[in-house]
Amino acid sequence: MQNSKGGIYRRFLKRPMDFILSLISIIALSPVLLIVAFLVRVKLGSPVLFKQKRPGLNENIFMMYKFRTMTDERDKNGELLSDSVRLTKFGRFLRSTSLDELPELFNILKGDMSIIGPRPLLVQYLPLYNEHQKRRHEVRPGLSGLAQVSGRNAISWEDKFNLDVKYVDNMSFVNDWKIIFSTIKKVFVREGINSDSAATMEPFKEKKKERIEL
Repeated sequence: MQNSKGGIYRRFLKRPMDFILSLISIIALSPVLLIVAFLVRVKLGSPVLFKQKRPGLNENIFMMYKFRTMTDERDKNGELLSDSVRLTKFGRFLRSTSLDELPELFNILKGDMSIIGPRPLLVQYLPLYNEHQKRRHEVRPGLSGLAQVSGRNAISWEDKFNLDVKYVDNMSFVNDWKIIFSTIKKVFVREGINSDSAATMEPFKEKKKERIEL
């Protein structure tokens, strides 16, 4: 349950803060954005941006932007090779430093996303969520979130969803800034980028029927 201060922050202050911070970040990081875009074009080819539809606030679909980190290598049948094969050393560097996430600042500026919130996942996961897990869409998805500073891709889906809902129930100005500072720290030490058994997070497959208690 949101307390009165948390409700005021959510309704009146969070979106203006997101807009201001994303605008300042885009201006300040514009040289980095240009350099990374150039390197992606040289090392991975076109398109420079990876675009994919993701569910946002109230499960409304938006187009999310990231820097491309994989090649388009395919097998003899024209099927894309596995993520581990297509994810190059340069792509791993972009992910480990979170540089691939920088274009999402434009999603934040537009209002699709927030600086802090549950990470936007794949559209095909929507039918798999139980009622508890669906609550992650009660807020805008974030560039970073409680799950990311608590393990990112190294934690289980169950833990990730628990943390997402915990964030929804405890959203506040103070908690958002704690996550922002924790995110900056984790980016520098490059913690929790991948799970133990895959180059990227394993797909979410199982539909959990029971309510997960926090």
